[in-house]
Order: sequence, then C-alpha cells, then structure tokens
Amino acid sequence: MKCALVTGGSRGIGKAICIQLAKDSDYHILINYNRNEDAALETLKAVEAEGNSGEIIQFDVADGETVKSKLETWQEANENAVIEVLVNNAGITKDGLFMWMPKEDWQSVINTSLNGFYNVTNAIIQKLLRNRYGRIVNIASVSGVKGTAGQTNYSAAKGALVAATKALAQEVGKRKITVNAVAPGFIKSDMTAELDEKELKQLIPLNRFGEVEEVAHAVSFLVSEKAAYITGEVININGGIYS
Repeated sequence: MKCALVTGGSRGIGKAICIQLAKDSDYHILINYNRNEDAALETLKAVEAEGNSGEIIQFDVADGETVKSKLETWQEANENAVIEVLVNNAGITKDGLFMWMPKEDWQSVINTSLNGFYNVTNAIIQKLLRNRYGRIVNIASVSGVKGTAGQTNYSAAKGALVAATKALAQEVGKRKITVNAVAPGFIKSDMTAELDEKELKQLIPLNRFGEVEEVAHAVSFLVSEKAAYITGEVININGGIYS
C-alpha cells in the first residue's frame, strides 16, 4: 500500500490537498490533524467520496516524541505500507508587531511551522531513502519569500522552510526523492477569514484571493511522476502579488 501523508489535513489548504490527491492518484491518504477530529473525519469522507481510501492520524507536529511514536505505531500496524509522499502543511499564525511580540507567540509559530517540518520529515526520511523514491512538498508562504509586516515570526518560520527545502533537495536527489515548496499568497481559508478581502485584493494583480484548490493542484502535480525533474523549487501561488 502506497501512502501520502498530509499534515494539518483536516481543514483549509490541507483538506483541499487530501481531496486533490484522492482524485489524481491512487495513494492511501493519511490525514493528520491535531485537535479537530470531526473536521478530519469530514476530510476522510470527501477522500472516500472520490473512490479512494484514507485514514486519520492524530499528532501535534510540534511534539517530536509523539510524532515519532505515532508514526512508528502506524508502521507496525501496516507492515506493507510505504509512505511515498509527505506534504508538510501544518502551520499556525500568531500575528502582531515584533516590538510587542511575546516570546510564546514567536516560539509556538516556529515550533509548528518549522520544527514541525523537522519532526515529521526526519521521522520518515530514512524509509524514503531506503525505498529510493519519494516526494516531499513543504507549504511555505508569500510571507516566507517576501516578508509580511505583523508576521515576523511566521515569515521567519516559512523563510527557513524555503531554505531547508533547497538544502534537503540537494541531499536526497540521488535517491529519486524530490523536495519542493509552494508559497501561497492570500488564499480563502480559516487562516485568512479575518482579513479584509475587499481592501487587500487591490494589491493583487489578479484582483482576488486564491482558492484552496488552486494550491492543491500545484501540490498534486509536484508529487506526481510528471514532476520528476523538479526539485529544490519554490512555486509562488499568489495572483502576482510577489514573484
């Protein structure tokens, strides 16, 4: 059984990615969630509605010990399963001006968005290397390539994720493992629900927020055979606001 693991797969961009992979591939979809089990089960239903199989798996990507033990337990229960695809999507924002940013708002964003990448990828990378095949896609952000005021913590985490993507791609390429990132701009989701779309879309050349599916299509392409010669790349999906 070949599997694709999507972290933070219960809502927003993560959910759209799970559904798109269910449409475009025959991967068994592992939907990771942290707290919202109901949302994860809804995503699973949507995956199954596409005629594909999947399951939910609970862990907080920021908690390295739990990530390792949950994935080991899952592997023991599914001896013949191979995780070929990893989409590091889990992330949180705690916006605020840097001068007033409490340490915990800095730390928690780094822990989830950057250390989460380390915890999950490190737990499965050796299996990918032994398998001599793999696809890793990291969900970065326009904040990580351009920098966004009020998001110094998030920009730091996502900028580091972009650099890590490029470095890891060079380490594992010989084993047919590609590592890429997509950097979404303003996408309609829970994360942007509080933003004033009417005002902000004036900054965007395409004059609108993006849809979660538009990010999911790019991810689905990057994890496919068609993208075998693309690695270490960052694809900006932002309607032209920054590229």
